[in-house]
Amino acid sequence: MSELKNTIGAATKAAMRARDRRRVGALRLVNAEIKRVEVDERRELADADVLQVLTRMLKQRRDSLHQYRDAGRDDLADQEQFEIDLIDEFMPEALSDADIVQAIDEAVATIGATSMRDMGKVMGALRGALQGRADMGRVSGLVKERLAS
Repeated sequence: MSELKNTIGAATKAAMRARDRRRVGALRLVNAEIKRVEVDERRELADADVLQVLTRMLKQRRDSLHQYRDAGRDDLADQEQFEIDLIDEFMPEALSDADIVQAIDEAVATIGATSMRDMGKVMGALRGALQGRADMGRVSGLVKERLAS
């Protein structure tokens, strides 16, 4: 069983004991999404898979947060921000810009990438190492800059 999944389960139990309804509700959403993916794929998720689920949930909530703020729905935006903060607790520490650039340089050198045609190969190599630790959209932009020069 995934260590990350166990950590989320333990946090859910702790929130229940503390009678923190808001936190329990948000953690149940996380647990339900993990369980849904497990049932859909008919397998138990490893830590990397759970990280992918959490990353997807964060992206969805950030999109919703911007939409709610634009629409002036601060009550819904506050709930989305709470859920973002809660999910962030279970994500690995984010990499610094220097670490991301270094990883890109290493991947480019390893693959021997010279042009934009190699971008898919570079992103494939980076995905495993940076998943959950860096915004892959931002990484993609940095890779484009690196390969364009």
